Amino acid sequence: MTEIRKSKKIISMMSGTSCDSIDVGLCLVKPDLSCTLIDGFNFEYPEEIKERIFKIFYENTNVDEICKMNFVIGHCFAKAANKMIKQHGKPDFITSHGQTIYHYPFDTKISDISEKSTLQIGEPSVIAQETGCITIANFRTADIAQGGNGAPLVCFADETWFKPLNKNIAIQNIGGISNVTVVSKEYATFGFDTGLGNIMIDYCAKKFFDEPYDKNGKFAEQGKICENWLNCLLEDEYYYKEPPKTTGREYFSNKYIENALKLAPDNKYDIMATVTALTAKTIAQNYERFVYPNTTIDEVILGGGGAYNPTLKKYLQKYLGKIPLKTHEDYGISNNYKEVTAFALLGYCTYYKIPNNVPACTGANKEVIMGQISYP
Repeated sequence: MTEIRKSKKIISMMSGTSCDSIDVGLCLVKPDLSCTLIDGFNFEYPEEIKERIFKIFYENTNVDEICKMNFVIGHCFAKAANKMIKQHGKPDFITSHGQTIYHYPFDTKISDISEKSTLQIGEPSVIAQETGCITIANFRTADIAQGGNGAPLVCFADETWFKPLNKNIAIQNIGGISNVTVVSKEYATFGFDTGLGNIMIDYCAKKFFDEPYDKNGKFAEQGKICENWLNCLLEDEYYYKEPPKTTGREYFSNKYIENALKLAPDNKYDIMATVTALTAKTIAQNYERFVYPNTTIDEVILGGGGAYNPTLKKYLQKYLGKIPLKTHEDYGISNNYKEVTAFALLGYCTYYKIPNNVPACTGANKEVIMGQISYP
């Protein structure tokens, strides 16, 4: 017998590729799959833990470090959830995306068995036990088990929330990596990672200005785009790869960035301007190659950290031409907490056994119910 859906209060948490903090949102998801953010905050990782996460990203970490950090990050997520519980009481359940430390969307083989895989740490059993709440996590794995890339997953929420507008929209997220969902009147929803988002911008801000990111695009604004270097960077094979496709720090690594910087101009402001332009232009070029052949775009809705960078937005508008550029706030969706809101929706669907991936976006063979449940 199918359980009758009810509205659920859900604490949703995630930490993205920028790894700056744990985003925590208390959301109300209704049976019609609409989702309202009740409250949200950013829970900072302790500096020592953040440093160890980045070591996992960029060094040959051994298994015992990953094992320990899986539980350490689980405790961090539990603390973040308990802070929200202290303010608002217990939710119906918790959803946790965790912290991605490795994502391998390539169908290489070992003994004729696919090596395509992903790993998010932040042990959900720790969260469940420390909060006393059902915790739903490990969303990406079921999609990969069905031959998908395990990303992008927010496409499901984008389709649910924006399809009823009956417009041709590109919902463009610019986090560490940039990804787009295309919701169209006449074409089935599809999406993919367009490439670099803030990873290279953040890296250069730290390297040349000792700042964690380019706040308000102030460094890029003072420089000039080096067109020759930009054109060289645009030749990377990922930008020409046909969707469905996904990428991450494993590809756009520190080593990748340092190699790219060998051809950079001398002026550090010009470097910032050019890497910012790279993010904007790769988005526009991906639209030209892989979106416009299928559908027109009436407007672009921008989200993620990149939505707060005026210089990046200026470049993006330049490369997009006359297409209007809006933000999630224009549609009553919190830009800062859009992804946690989306994962609250994914968790709601897991709870009620509703398929919650979009195979046209991830490349999976079929729709699946993503997410695994840990009980307190």
